Amino acid sequence: MRCAAGIEARQVNELAINIDPIQAGGRLTADAMKAVIAYGDGYSVCDNCRKPNRLDYISKPPIAEFHREVAAWLGMDTVRTVPGARRGFQAVARTYVDKGDPVILTSLSHYTEFLAVEESGGIAREIPAGADHIVTAEAAAQKAEEVRRESGKDAVLAIIDMVDYQYGNLHDVRAIASSLHQYDIPVLCNGAYTVGIMPVDGKALGVDFVVGSGHKSMAAPAPSGVLAATAERAGEVFRTTGITGDVTSRKFGIKEPAMMGCTLMGATLVGMMASFPEVRERVRHFDTELANNRIVLSALQSIEGTRVLSEMPRKHTLTRADTTASFDTVAQKHKKKGFFLASELEEKGITGIIPGATRVWKFNTYGMTTAQAQYLAAAFTDIARHNGLNVA
Repeated sequence: MRCAAGIEARQVNELAINIDPIQAGGRLTADAMKAVIAYGDGYSVCDNCRKPNRLDYISKPPIAEFHREVAAWLGMDTVRTVPGARRGFQAVARTYVDKGDPVILTSLSHYTEFLAVEESGGIAREIPAGADHIVTAEAAAQKAEEVRRESGKDAVLAIIDMVDYQYGNLHDVRAIASSLHQYDIPVLCNGAYTVGIMPVDGKALGVDFVVGSGHKSMAAPAPSGVLAATAERAGEVFRTTGITGDVTSRKFGIKEPAMMGCTLMGATLVGMMASFPEVRERVRHFDTELANNRIVLSALQSIEGTRVLSEMPRKHTLTRADTTASFDTVAQKHKKKGFFLASELEEKGITGIIPGATRVWKFNTYGMTTAQAQYLAAAFTDIARHNGLNVA
């Protein structure tokens, strides 16, 4: 089936249980699907744009109201939509980081955080995660002190993942932010895996910024995301333009340089807006998501030689597993080598694991029903038994 010449219709989520670690929270709601069709034209949301000619002032569709609701939902004062979480990192880094400035990241930080720092000329200084792959407030304070001692100045910014992408571990952002604020370092909370997945309250966390990913965790089209700020910091990052043309004397009203004027338009923005009521509701039921995750983990851990590398008990559904001593032993002798696991899962209607991965790999059970979690759990143990592995 094709949706256009040369473009196959994508039916992954309709035909299979998808456990891809980065796709689980970005599946569109039915309302978002309809919104994408209705507002697919590039400048569709601009039909009713009036002075002061800025995206977050548009009332039809209710974009201005959406901005206010998202800010309140995140416990912050101001929010802007951005083309993905990485653009939120970029906007904040461009505001505070100059050439040679130290910026605190962590040993588990996403590469886009590093790129945002690099683009601004900053120097990345990592807080090391502990042996359990957890970043602590104590380690953050030690790094801040180290930066002060070696650089002769404090870091100008810190970007801390609430849940990291490598292990799916939940870090104590509140305690980390408190320790870094002792050095007057503004703290950005990377909520790419939490905003839209589980409750996030920026003020309760004590952070200056919260960044979320629409296409990763808010059931929105890509690229989309949000950048939220406290009232104290909003005027710095969301500053308005002051530039004037030397020939025309043109000025550009209240456009915001860090946002390059307007940000999301068309399907990306309205799709995120359409999913928001369901997303706002689903974060209240994250305990059910963890319960379903436990069903799958219990099955995996029953396979002799399988280890869960993420923190236990799990506090998030993104999980890293080590099957070097289980499924990878099968791969050494199987005619399909490491591709056997993804192949056998696909035969059972399960997709999302990187083909060829049988040593260390990640999966995400977010959005599953209990019946689907039970089916996935049985699939793993059935494949293990079928290939001669011991299952408790």
